[in-house]
Amino acid sequence: MRNKLPRLALLIPAILALTGFPVWAGEADIQVPDLTQVSFAILGMNVGGVFLMYVGLVVCAIGLAFGMVQYQQTIAKPAHQSMLSVSNLIWETCKSYLLQQGKFLAILWVLIGACIVYYFMVLQQRSVGDVGVILAASVFGILGSYGVAWFGMRINTQANSRSAFAALKGLPWEALAIPMRSGMSVGLLLISVELFFMICILVFLPPELKGPSFIGFAIGESLGAAALRICGGIFTKIADIGSDLMKIVFQLPEDDPKNPGVIADCTGDNAGDSVGPTADGFETYGVTGVALIAFLALVLATNQLLCAQLIIWIFVMRIL
Repeated sequence: MRNKLPRLALLIPAILALTGFPVWAGEADIQVPDLTQVSFAILGMNVGGVFLMYVGLVVCAIGLAFGMVQYQQTIAKPAHQSMLSVSNLIWETCKSYLLQQGKFLAILWVLIGACIVYYFMVLQQRSVGDVGVILAASVFGILGSYGVAWFGMRINTQANSRSAFAALKGLPWEALAIPMRSGMSVGLLLISVELFFMICILVFLPPELKGPSFIGFAIGESLGAAALRICGGIFTKIADIGSDLMKIVFQLPEDDPKNPGVIADCTGDNAGDSVGPTADGFETYGVTGVALIAFLALVLATNQLLCAQLIIWIFVMRIL
């Protein structure tokens, strides 16, 4: 048996060469089927798949509006002026962190964008217009992760003082409901933005650009989520350790306002526990959808109608 192993090892490259794998095969070569050929019988009516996607865009717009209404209702809640001052101080520090992260993401996108241009323009010989659309999809992916993370941090710093003031007034349900509604608005906004971008790619782009654009979108949101998640975790640990050291040095209790590092600690909590998970959730929800589309397009390449029906069904389930 030992003597046969070297021979088997030599046969593997020959077998792989004879199979004739495509040179440029990958997710970027996915051909998403034409969705205009799909229709469903609903309540005795023949409803087109593209029409269902248009309904999905309306649902996404309603979700975005609901998230903004929840934000307006949150900031309308009363709070003591001293609490609002502390919340605003935390937010200004958080905003500085987000702006710095935005600059870092812009630099990363330039590097990734160069790789995208090289792959699609040089290796695949695509036109400048096609590559521009793919780059735009990657930008929207980054902006989606970054924008949802920004909204989550903003509503968090608005809700914390309102929730604390409600608890101070002896309103336990209000103290619980404010953070719950805030978290719900972030989740709904996250899903609505994600679905809106993906449905737009699915409906408005030509079939030959849908697959590469989905890949560009997934790259962008993964890049944004990775940077915000990792940097947020590092920031919160450094700020937490710094605040703990000051607590030991000055012999102060936990989160004492006299601690010079307490604002940085609160900012780190937002960066690590809000920005990171929010951007990560946006990315996870998006790349799983792209992975499902890629799987269906590859497995059902010979049955375009069934592939289109299943893609529409997946997005209808996501809309619901």
